[in-house]
Amino acid sequence: MTDTKLCGAVNTLEGRDATQRDLDRLERWANANLIKFNQAKCKVLHWHRGNSRYLYRLGRKVVENSPVDKDLGVTVDEKLSVSQQCMVSPESKENRVLGCIQRSMASRLKDGILPLYSALVTPHLEY
Repeated sequence: MTDTKLCGAVNTLEGRDATQRDLDRLERWANANLIKFNQAKCKVLHWHRGNSRYLYRLGRKVVENSPVDKDLGVTVDEKLSVSQQCMVSPESKENRVLGCIQRSMASRLKDGILPLYSALVTPHLEY
């Protein structure tokens, strides 16, 4: 399973049509290779204030607009702001890493856990 991203500058009708043609081409390629897109995960992120918010379709379905997108672990909104990323609680990531350490260590002695905690959890808290 893989993610597919299609990007394009759409500030004219020609740009909108070119992006729709690219989506149509992508759909034909997927059908020829027996690949199905998860329509529920297909989203359009319109960047820039003056964007006309064209509606696009993948196959016969309209792709819904999304105000934010997460790519490579970074959450970006339609204003290209990463403020949503800053609001995410670092404790949630810290707890996941700590849980991973606890599940993977046979010994729960302080001498074994403390170096891993310092190396893997503390940087998330400091960030």
